[in-house]
Amino acid sequence: MRFKLILAFVEDTKTDVVLDAARSAGATGATVINNARGQGLNQKRTFFGLTLEVQKDVCLFVVEEHLSRQILERINEVGEFDQEPGQGIAIQIDVEDAVGVAHQVETLAKVVEDEL
Repeated sequence: MRFKLILAFVEDTKTDVVLDAARSAGATGATVINNARGQGLNQKRTFFGLTLEVQKDVCLFVVEEHLSRQILERINEVGEFDQEPGQGIAIQIDVEDAVGVAHQVETLAKVVEDEL
């Protein structure tokens, strides 16, 4: 079984919605890293030297490759990434190898079999 890693950089107010949407689309779990920050095309305004920006969370999903695109699209939809700048981004990359997922492979094999 092959996996992809989806990294989603999400406004912290939308993290729970994104996690729920990813799970409903086939993700079996996630890791969340809180309080990330970044800069996009346009820098945020400052107020007396303090940057006014929303905190981001980084959500990491190791997902089966056949489910990855639908999970990525669902994350994009609920995170509203394409609606306006600064809402967040999500990417997926190939996973060469993974350990600690053996307990999920049996369940995922049935789900993927049904999808194909």
